[in-house]
Amino acid sequence: MSRTGTAPGTPLRRAVFSSYLGSLIEFYDFLLYATAAALVFNQVFFSDMDPLVGTVASFGTLFAGYLARPLGGALFGHYGDRLGRKRTLVTTMTTMGVASTLIGALPTYDQIGAAAPILLVLLRIVQGIALGGEWGGAVLLSAEHATSRRGLWASFTNAGAPSGMVVSTGVLALVAAGTTEAQFAAWGWRLPFLFSVALLALGLFVRLKVPESPVFDDAAEAPPRWPLVEVVKRHPRNLLLAIGIGFGAFVAQSTLTVFVVSYAVQSGFERGAVLNALVISSVLAVAGILGYSALSDRVGRRPVVAAGAIGMIAVAFALFPLIDTGSWGLLLLAVVLGQALVHPLMYGPLAALYSELFATRTRYTGASLGYQISSTGAGAAPLAFAALLAAGADPWVLSAIIAACCLITVACIRAVGETHRRDLTGTDR
Repeated sequence: MSRTGTAPGTPLRRAVFSSYLGSLIEFYDFLLYATAAALVFNQVFFSDMDPLVGTVASFGTLFAGYLARPLGGALFGHYGDRLGRKRTLVTTMTTMGVASTLIGALPTYDQIGAAAPILLVLLRIVQGIALGGEWGGAVLLSAEHATSRRGLWASFTNAGAPSGMVVSTGVLALVAAGTTEAQFAAWGWRLPFLFSVALLALGLFVRLKVPESPVFDDAAEAPPRWPLVEVVKRHPRNLLLAIGIGFGAFVAQSTLTVFVVSYAVQSGFERGAVLNALVISSVLAVAGILGYSALSDRVGRRPVVAAGAIGMIAVAFALFPLIDTGSWGLLLLAVVLGQALVHPLMYGPLAALYSELFATRTRYTGASLGYQISSTGAGAAPLAFAALLAAGADPWVLSAIIAACCLITVACIRAVGETHRRDLTGTDR
């Protein structure tokens, strides 16, 4: 069944708002962990280690969540392609909310020994599985409700990432401002995780009111028995290109939002000052994602993403020298330039682009796998960068790695055909 234009306004608005709010909540939980790993987890769960080694270990648990995201993409993609987008998304949101709340209630290393970091890793893996299934479904719920201005509407899901960062970092900064260093390490860090219960209730209230995707409901073909097998066997090129396109964006994203926090604090900045800079850049990033995604509806996904990847190469070599000046103004300039002005070019259009690379019958699985496998770069970067610095590497080495990853994005986006005018009801890709 062919559809043109945009689905009726109320279902579209509900779908977009639900996708944005769900993404905000999921990324609040997921990125809250990342910021806490950079600031306090080395003291709470790895207190028997040297502080620098503890930071590397904290980033290792962070990486575990990213490694679990492709598993979540495959698992929930399977059910999303066979049973529907909406039911699957209710499950992913509930899973994330429960895992995050339990992290806030975990005993410390000093209380239960090695069991504490083991439980932390297990809950982080559950978080990763949940987020791995959330993103693809949220994007499709918006994209499949709207066939015009698809880049803009789908990008609200991606805008949920910096929005979640704003809320998580803001809550952490508020708690940090109201507690001493000792209080924050003892119990203050737990409060933002426990707050996940309230966000979960709000998110489920909104999501349960959203109708199923009309493209999924109207699909002429029955869903495959094993969507993952079909994606790998019939669409391996699109899957590999999707992974490569997103890889540079994710390495840059985690550098700007996770590693920079640890790097700046260890360089002498106050924790609150770094978090404030990150909140400002994240707020501006929301506008960048929506604006550049709307631009991609007019000029295409390829030129926008390519411009962002090339721009990020320049940012990579300016980032650490600006932070090393010790000036908060230049730190702010660095993160705003990277996260708010350049990174949204290569990240915002991905929501629509990934949905356009796969047909309806395997779209949830294909889009989720491409996005989540590429996201492992976001988990690997802080871990690798912390280990390199611990081994005595110069920061320019980190910049060179970021640049190389962005070149992968440039090569892959050049290899993929333009997608912004594709009809999502089509069966061929």
